[in-house]
Amino acid sequence: MTNAPHWFKSSYSDNGGTCIEVAANLVATHGLVPVRDSKNTAGPALAVSATAFASFVASVKTGDITG
Repeated sequence: MTNAPHWFKSSYSDNGGTCIEVAANLVATHGLVPVRDSKNTAGPALAVSATAFASFVASVKTGDITG
């Protein structure tokens, strides 16, 4: 496994450009999920712990967090 992030965007992200990309391939080796703005791929990325990211996704799915 490489340490380079493999970025992907959700298939649900076709909403006019307000999207993020994540790189889940670093969870196993680093325990992190890098997140970046899909419109600024050369810009900074935020590294979130895998546990925090999983909590975030669960909250979105249950409707506790909305856009």
